[in-house]
Amino acid sequence: MKSLLVFDFDHTIVDGNSDTWVVKCIPEKKLPDWLHETYDGKHWNEYMQKVFAYIGDQGIKESDMKQVMQSMPYTPGMDDLLKFICQNKDQVDCIIISDSNTFFINWILEVTNSSLVFNSILTNPANFDEQNHLTIEKFHSHNCLQCPDNLCKKIALDDFVANQLKAGIQYKKTIYTGDGGNDLCPIKGLKECDVAMVRKGYKLEKLIHELVDRGSGSMQPSIVIWSSGEEILSYLKTCLKT
Repeated sequence: MKSLLVFDFDHTIVDGNSDTWVVKCIPEKKLPDWLHETYDGKHWNEYMQKVFAYIGDQGIKESDMKQVMQSMPYTPGMDDLLKFICQNKDQVDCIIISDSNTFFINWILEVTNSSLVFNSILTNPANFDEQNHLTIEKFHSHNCLQCPDNLCKKIALDDFVANQLKAGIQYKKTIYTGDGGNDLCPIKGLKECDVAMVRKGYKLEKLIHELVDRGSGSMQPSIVIWSSGEEILSYLKTCLKT
């Protein structure tokens, strides 16, 4: 049986947040204060819809956005890691689960021709409307109280695994790589044989430490802390030998 590799995108595959990086396409390279003040701290995608409308109203074209997004750096060592995964697809399947959007992810992966690495990209659908505004939709609807209403990564992962099982594909283990608060829910759902690859110095590491300190018994997978793609690659090479 293969292993399943699951990657977050922002601050994991790329070394930054794609939703904030896109602001670089505005001549001032920053948003006006009045727009910042519309964010209520909870409904990020609704806020980003306002940001995309503002960008479109400035006359920024799709090609301009694409050029800026493709300047976004990969996390150090991630390019080599993705090449290794592509060379070992007989042993692993690989997916992205991200709260970014289809345009940003596909544009950025295009730079290194990395789209072939991934069996599926689970993220918010996006399109350009007749006013040349980028619009985003919810990835799905769900009832998880821990996650944003547009995406529960645990449910997305569980649905993918279930659909693969219906197709006759079963995984011996899942290796989940991420950094953010919305990665905690899927990691808490992993099994004892699975692995959570947690980026050092980011919110996910803090949340997991808090769970451990409280003596929570809900964390079953092995926890591996990483700082670069090289460290993930080293671990993966060892893991695939066993």
